[in-house]
Amino acid sequence: MAVPSITPAEVNARQGRGEPVDLIDVRTPTEFREVHAAGAMPVPLDRLDPAAVLAARRGAAGDPVYVLCRSGGRGRKACDRFAAAGFPGAVNVEGGTLAWEQAGLPVIRGPKAVSLERQVRIGAGTLVVIGVALGVFVHPYFLGLAAAVGAGLVFAGVTDTCGMGLVLARMPWNRGTSAGPACEIR
Repeated sequence: MAVPSITPAEVNARQGRGEPVDLIDVRTPTEFREVHAAGAMPVPLDRLDPAAVLAARRGAAGDPVYVLCRSGGRGRKACDRFAAAGFPGAVNVEGGTLAWEQAGLPVIRGPKAVSLERQVRIGAGTLVVIGVALGVFVHPYFLGLAAAVGAGLVFAGVTDTCGMGLVLARMPWNRGTSAGPACEIR
């Protein structure tokens, strides 16, 4: 199913006209704290409850919910979840927060953090190096660790679903509480 989309400039124009814009950001709390679109509310994808979001929204029942992530991938997944829950009015913001920033639209910045994408690269690289080192110096069976990580990366690329990213998103350093409640929209 095709996910409807909108440009960051169009969302910002609606906000500027005073229209009720329910803009949710489905990135991790750490990513949200680092930088987010002005007016966006944090609702991490792994905790997304479409019914709770729709119950807490400020717009009318038929108004769209605009979904923002880093670059658009998680936003599309969130829109699919809304559609599966019976609400087809979720609209993905094209290009996510990266496009929002590049358009020069208002953002709120917090302390810098290591992005989830970088954490996955660091973790995968570390596991491959450890697997190869153990395979060479201890036992060849340890090369299976490097092969498993490689297979996981191929799977992530083909399916656009990263198991390591899902696990890392649940780590304590990525689940801070200062980003706000998971289903409140103001």
